[in-house]
Amino acid sequence: MMNVVIFLAQFLSPKLDATLTSTFGLHALQSVNFQVYQLVTYMFLHGGVSHLFFNMFALWMFGRVLEWDLGSKRFLTFYMVSGIGAGVLNLFVNYWEINSLISTYSLNDLNLQAHINRMTTIGASGGVFGVLLGFGLIHPNERLMLLIPPIPIKAKYFVIIYGVLELVLGFTQRTSNIAHFAHIGGMIFAYLLLRYWKAKGRIYY
Repeated sequence: MMNVVIFLAQFLSPKLDATLTSTFGLHALQSVNFQVYQLVTYMFLHGGVSHLFFNMFALWMFGRVLEWDLGSKRFLTFYMVSGIGAGVLNLFVNYWEINSLISTYSLNDLNLQAHINRMTTIGASGGVFGVLLGFGLIHPNERLMLLIPPIPIKAKYFVIIYGVLELVLGFTQRTSNIAHFAHIGGMIFAYLLLRYWKAKGRIYY
């Protein structure tokens, strides 16, 4: 619900949208705009109707089942850890990419600094990919119906295929506006948290 309310504010006021993105979007570590709290707040901003819709649809589709499995409080923790973990990996990847640019140019280069300051990540995708991983891990044999092609596939295979695809796209489309490594980060942190809970006997699957 918070995602929808904030998006409406973004949509209705372009000036407010720019302010929210600048203040609460996740900026690169080398940016003058970076703040630690952005690792949480970036998850509640979206860049368009389709961005919001697909994230919220996936969160509803898989999250409601996972919330039933984990309980509301644990599910919220799981979702937030996945989203924050996604942001952490995204920061690391951006840091590495920016350092490679700095070695070629200079951090004092005004154009480079402006480019760094514009690098902003927003969206709930990292947390959603964590939820997708959790669903596939807890319900590995649940059958999902794909739209293209329209064939059924077990959840475990769907998650594996999606994860591999995101990894490939992360390396081959580094200039894309989609934060593929954030998606991978969400899945990694989701997996680690679920394994930790299972080892502690807090959940069973």
